[in-house]
Amino acid sequence: MKNKRLIALVTAQVLLLTVSTTQAATLDVVKNKGFVQCGVNIGLAGFSAPDDKGHWTGIDVDTCRAVAAAIFGNANKVKYIPLTAKERFIALQSGAIDILSRNTTWTLSRDTTMGLNFIGVNYYDGQGFMVNKDLGITSVLQLDGATVCTDAGTTTELNLADYFRLYKMEYEAVVFDTADQTLRGFETGRCDVLTADQSQFYSLRIKLAKPDSVIVLPEIISKEPLGPVVRQGDDQWFNVVKWSLFALINAEEMGVTSKNVEQMKSSSNPGIKRLLGVEGNMGKGLGLSNDWAYNIIKLVGNYGEVFERNVGKDSPLKIERGLN
Repeated sequence: MKNKRLIALVTAQVLLLTVSTTQAATLDVVKNKGFVQCGVNIGLAGFSAPDDKGHWTGIDVDTCRAVAAAIFGNANKVKYIPLTAKERFIALQSGAIDILSRNTTWTLSRDTTMGLNFIGVNYYDGQGFMVNKDLGITSVLQLDGATVCTDAGTTTELNLADYFRLYKMEYEAVVFDTADQTLRGFETGRCDVLTADQSQFYSLRIKLAKPDSVIVLPEIISKEPLGPVVRQGDDQWFNVVKWSLFALINAEEMGVTSKNVEQMKSSSNPGIKRLLGVEGNMGKGLGLSNDWAYNIIKLVGNYGEVFERNVGKDSPLKIERGLN
């Protein structure tokens, strides 16, 4: 009996070691492929959208570019996989992508029941409502009995149900697979109101034939911390992606930009020297070279630069920094 238990224990340990080794291989797999596979939105201006030449831009795109810069010293070594909200988690769980960077809300259930890890927040958002001005609506509380357009497979659906139930209001949901489909439904009169993350209104409104014909209601009914996601079980990959995001944020706090990063290598600030790999051995624990953060900042910029060129003052969206 003891021998059987011993054999079972050894077998279990071998299986555990095999699983751990397999799961811990993401960085090696990425290096061998020569690129990062990044799951992104099908097309949401400011976050992830291709131009007519297939060149992708956006905050979520730059998050993946930062990881590529950290690993390869080349921010362009990324393959973008466009995904709907319904497809995104399956793609990550199945290994079809290495990172999900697709305006995805960090929730407890997603973080604890799906075999996934959120690595941080790259945009703080909140859910709101957009209506046509000619309806004369000034508050969400006037929407009892309304038809509401929304995206399928999102926290938006759940928040909508909770909010209307809380205030004892009725509504009819009209659900679409993509943000563009939702916008078309709203524009063609399929619904009275469109609900989405506030940031989406900026990118969706510029696609309307008459952008000035709509207003965004003042209520924000939820907190939506958006961020990249990886699979559980691979701490090294989790750390690589997490610290790539943190490097963007830390660089802005330290005043290091893509324009001054070269001269900042001569800074007397020990923290900046470590960040840029001039001192210390900060890359070793990540499995990267010591200049990994320098490469991120040089090739992608700091978080402030990423924000402003994609959704802020240097972009068509002109979103204020707010909590970001």
